[in-house]
Amino acid sequence: MATNPAPKLSDVLDVAVAAIGGEPRASQLQMATAVEHSLVSGEHLLVQAGTGTGKSLAYLVPALLHHDTVIVATATIALQTQLVDRDIPTLVKAVEPILGRRPTFAVLKGRNNYVCLNRVHDQAPSAKSITDSGATALFDAGAFTDTMPAEDLKAGATTEMGKQAQHLRAWAQETRTGDKLELEPPVEERVWRAFSVSGRECMGQSCPLVQDCFAEIAREKAKQADIVVTNHSLLAIDVLENVPVLPEHTAVVVDEAHELIDRATSAATSALSVAFVERTAQRLRRAAGRDSSDLLLDAAGALADALLSMPAGRFQRPVGSLLNALALVRDAARAGLAELGPNSAAAEAGGDAGARQIAKADLDELFEVSGKLLKMNDDTVAWLDTDTREGRTIFMAPLSVAKLLRSSLFDNATVILTSATLKLGGNFDALAASVGLMPVAAPVDGPGEESQDSGDDDIVRSRDNEPMRWSGLDVGSPFDFANQGICYIADDLPARGSQSGVLAEEFLTRIVDLVNAAGGRTLGLFSSKWAAQLAANEVRSRLGVPLMTQWDAPLPQLIDRFAAEPRTCLFGTLSLWQGVDVPGHACTLVIIDKIPFPRPDDPLVEARQNAADAAGGNGFMTVSVPRASLMLAQGAGRLIRTSTDKGVVAILDPRLQPARYGAYIRRSLPPFWLTTDAEQVLSSLRALDDTATIEEATQSAPVE
Repeated sequence: MATNPAPKLSDVLDVAVAAIGGEPRASQLQMATAVEHSLVSGEHLLVQAGTGTGKSLAYLVPALLHHDTVIVATATIALQTQLVDRDIPTLVKAVEPILGRRPTFAVLKGRNNYVCLNRVHDQAPSAKSITDSGATALFDAGAFTDTMPAEDLKAGATTEMGKQAQHLRAWAQETRTGDKLELEPPVEERVWRAFSVSGRECMGQSCPLVQDCFAEIAREKAKQADIVVTNHSLLAIDVLENVPVLPEHTAVVVDEAHELIDRATSAATSALSVAFVERTAQRLRRAAGRDSSDLLLDAAGALADALLSMPAGRFQRPVGSLLNALALVRDAARAGLAELGPNSAAAEAGGDAGARQIAKADLDELFEVSGKLLKMNDDTVAWLDTDTREGRTIFMAPLSVAKLLRSSLFDNATVILTSATLKLGGNFDALAASVGLMPVAAPVDGPGEESQDSGDDDIVRSRDNEPMRWSGLDVGSPFDFANQGICYIADDLPARGSQSGVLAEEFLTRIVDLVNAAGGRTLGLFSSKWAAQLAANEVRSRLGVPLMTQWDAPLPQLIDRFAAEPRTCLFGTLSLWQGVDVPGHACTLVIIDKIPFPRPDDPLVEARQNAADAAGGNGFMTVSVPRASLMLAQGAGRLIRTSTDKGVVAILDPRLQPARYGAYIRRSLPPFWLTTDAEQVLSSLRALDDTATIEEATQSAPVE
């Protein structure tokens, strides 16, 4: 019996594009073809696809045609929601006739994104559930960083948190997914934490409600899906912590891949504070008795004394009182775990299994982190800082996640990395090195002028001499950047350097002139809060345009207003450099005050630069310049969001022109028309404002 031939990629893509009301794009087909080749050949792929390419369909279509589960990991909730709620449902419905089957998909999040029914059940308010301390077993100070008073849990509670807790309980009985994002209206974070668990805290198969567990149901559904959508953090936990939270798969697509290194670093970073040790001692006391927690409380006191005598910042290895305190913490955690073991008196006595699991989770973490700190080597970076909630805290992170990603991710699956900003300095080398696709060691002078992209057949040997095959592809953008946008470098302004607390008069005047010429319509991206607020105050005092700062309201509200009120300006810092998508006349001017180099006193940046220097490279060019280039490219990318957008990116840092790293950074930006002529830029902005004003007046005119 003859079988129908497998559908061609181009045919399926055409059907998918038509279903969403789009138009065929050569760059989209080029990317989809490369993704299909990667999935078949096993060769890793780095794809830079500019805004408007339609990269989601370009990897989703070949993923559906792949004969195995494909993991799609995103960095932001917004993109994850777009994929799950819009793109993928439309896609699977459209391609079902041509495939002869309906593809399946699932979304998978960290366990603490799902409400825990066991906690909801345990926290039903009753006289029995209230402890002598006046809080429930799971709501006392030993259970959570942020406490919830007992009165917030009682029936008929009138406090705001009490009402939120009741609202969450009622929702938990009705929801089909238990997903935090579906709870409307949302509750405060500490209320949600009270009714959710981390992977360590989960009772697993011993939970009496495991059959109804939302997180387990989501995982079972994911095991049967063609495509599983998750986030970078969960992917990092799966590959870096050897915690199998994702279903078996042979391929991974990492969208918004420019954020992968930071997310992986965050997932691999550990923390130890006195508050955490004390909190664990309280939980252990509740689970196993007072005597069991005394050792931990003693260790907490020793750690507090050691941290008080230490200066903030990076340290090489623990010595003296810190070394002794860490040993006490490790030994006390080991003793606590023995107290909670399966054959312990606490286990035989029965009692609250959930409380024992929470205590065990914290003890496991204490034992692991203190042990790692005691065994620190040159591949680890540790520093002391003050956490807003935990107080003085020791942080520990890997010097590089490249080896970890290489051994745990790229050696085990075919990986496609995609983003609008992957080529830094004109090639993929910096990104490839940072994720472990090529040796991390840099050339003596850092990123070079003549470095070329790796070809399709490129084989790069890592330090252990095993081959790692990958290719890089830039499919460009459908936008005509050279005719749609101007990149203005203010080379006549004084260099700001590291000064703080003051901005030169010429700098402020230039901002005012630019905003005035644009008629408002400005997104201001600043390197610090004080600079953003100082510039905002100056614009407000000299001009009549409405201006908001990042700290005036929740960010989604600010962006919505910025898009809806064309002459409004929005100034802010890091949160605005990525993710602001405001097409049209509302964003005609993007001002960037300074090249966003990472802080030189950042412990990880300092350690990584020192390591590159020690290896014979240039730490600044290897670490700081690529990071600044990526951030600047993301910021500049806020300007052109559609094929009809026009405007100016004004970079008010004269170092971008003459410095040796200037050419590298400029090659990382979209190919705007480049100028240093301020008068020409002001004239162009006035013309754009005139055009926008006419169009807005026409659109608002009444229809006769």
